[in-house]
Amino acid sequence: MKSKIQFVTGNKHKIEEVQTIFEKECPEFQIMQADIPLLELQAATLEEVAVFKIQSVMENIVPPYFIEDAGFFVDDVCQGFPGVYSSYVMKTIGWDGILKIMAGKTNRNAHFESVIAYVDNHKAVHYFKGVNEGQVSTEARGSSGFGFDPIFISNETPNRTFAELELNEKNIISHRRRAVNKLIEFLKNNA
Repeated sequence: MKSKIQFVTGNKHKIEEVQTIFEKECPEFQIMQADIPLLELQAATLEEVAVFKIQSVMENIVPPYFIEDAGFFVDDVCQGFPGVYSSYVMKTIGWDGILKIMAGKTNRNAHFESVIAYVDNHKAVHYFKGVNEGQVSTEARGSSGFGFDPIFISNETPNRTFAELELNEKNIISHRRRAVNKLIEFLKNNA
């Protein structure tokens, strides 16, 4: 019988990505979506946002469960912006706005970060972080993925944006995958 872990998210893309990883890498656990509204906090780091989100649902859900928060960071030119504000920036100016900010810039370094906060059966919280380094493309390309995927080119897939990758390709190298890998390693070592 599979152990169930709830992933607190309303984002169907995130749940599909994580379920696909678990089905292949850790089939003894079944990831279930818990679509509980999370309170959003704008903070300096994704870790602070994750702590706040976990605390906002603790009274409404039975462990084990986890939340994931991710951000797109344009490193030098924008000093990490949009970072923790990625969701808001996506809703307001979108990736097109980021491309306008980056117009004419030669330093296009960027990265994605993902932080998972996992609450175990004893209500202890564990954190796992994944990063993928790359560049902001000069134009949006591709129709796969979501968010800033059409303008991010990973250093591991030169000349292809995340949105040009098949889901299984992205799942091998994504920031979320790297955080999920750390969660899976933790679960296997603490089962």
